[in-house]
Amino acid sequence: MKSSRHGENILVSVENITPFGIWLFVKGREYFLTYKDYPYFRDQALKSIQAVQLLHGYHLYWPELDVDLEIDNLENPEKYPLKSRIVEPHPTSKPRGSATKRASR
Repeated sequence: MKSSRHGENILVSVENITPFGIWLFVKGREYFLTYKDYPYFRDQALKSIQAVQLLHGYHLYWPELDVDLEIDNLENPEKYPLKSRIVEPHPTSKPRGSATKRASR
């Protein structure tokens, strides 16, 4: 986050966190990121969500969450049809590392 004295010229900030998503202010524009479309922000610490950086003038980065977004994603979501989703492990699946090896033929 980059700002000058008295909060002038703020390039990026998290304006509000709601039960439905987060409001971002980026370079003079507001964006609403729903948890449905951006599930990696759900259930995160406020401090981690607020620690957003604007890199190279077009790249948003949350270092504590390891989340990257380009502003174009927010402005033109139709250009990016693939969405991230968090997949919960199936209750009957084996924990990682306990898979049995299959014999090669």
